[in-house]
Amino acid sequence: MDAVLSAQDEPALRQPPDVEVDAELFIVMNQGSGATEKDEVRAAIAAELERAGRPFRFVPVAPGQILQACLDGGRLAREHGGILVAAGGDGTMNCAAQAAMAHDCPLGVIAQGTFNLFARQLGLPLEPAEAARALLAGRPEPVQVGWVNQRTFLVNASVGLYPKLLADREAAKQKLGRRRWIAMLVALKSLLEWRLQLVLDAELDGRLIQLRAASVFVCNNQLQLERIGVEPDVVAQTGEGRLACLLLPAMGTWAKLRMLAAAAAGQLAADREIRSFTLRTLAVGTRHVRRLKVATDGEVQWMELPLRFTVAPRPLRVMLPPPQQRLPAR
Repeated sequence: MDAVLSAQDEPALRQPPDVEVDAELFIVMNQGSGATEKDEVRAAIAAELERAGRPFRFVPVAPGQILQACLDGGRLAREHGGILVAAGGDGTMNCAAQAAMAHDCPLGVIAQGTFNLFARQLGLPLEPAEAARALLAGRPEPVQVGWVNQRTFLVNASVGLYPKLLADREAAKQKLGRRRWIAMLVALKSLLEWRLQLVLDAELDGRLIQLRAASVFVCNNQLQLERIGVEPDVVAQTGEGRLACLLLPAMGTWAKLRMLAAAAAGQLAADREIRSFTLRTLAVGTRHVRRLKVATDGEVQWMELPLRFTVAPRPLRVMLPPPQQRLPAR
């Protein structure tokens, strides 16, 4: 999926329009796998909105065309003074965020994925009916998002080892099914086999430095950082005009296993081989290749070098209920 924003299209100085309390909701829901369960989710959302008398419509999604459906929904929301709503997992949220940024419309969130870190960070409920009620009580508030080569990411973006893990896991799912133990074994195999060392010529907040790492992980989500045990000062700055960056060096087998154990136990800060810091902009290139695989919110794509990780120049407007109605980030 290609990025939908470009620098010349960036409407940073345009004042966004107000959103009416009864603005129409344009809901994008990926009906791919798990169709029966998703029918139940769709029915629960519709029942809550009908009960409240709120105008809404579900935007049609053609197979494999979730980004296009989000762009269609964003255009309709812009034209009608409405709200684009994403009901789905990380991939759907990412596409909807791109569309909302492109069309400068608010985004509503009904998270139905595996981890739901974006929704959890914002204190939004995960049960469909409760999420719909929170949406009805919401007003647009600014939320920081990241860019890598102007491709939006809500939670994280990375280059090196992590994109390989995701690509290998997806290939295994296609051949062997979606069993969790298979995904874990494939991830472990990919980790232990990874040997590539990236030599990175980086501009870190205006400073030119050279970095060597097996993987570069840039995060926009405090909750994810807390779960793996990153230093508290790095966590506290993330989302407040800064992104977190973790550099994983080339490691031997036992060092890799220790790192996995530390992350699983929420004690990654104890691993002295992993560097973590915050930044606003990180430009990355290499001397021997012209493009690399990049993972953004769990989706992998090739990108031309240099890569530029940065805080997006304007925030995403997300529909959030009053603070007293939000759940603790968890």
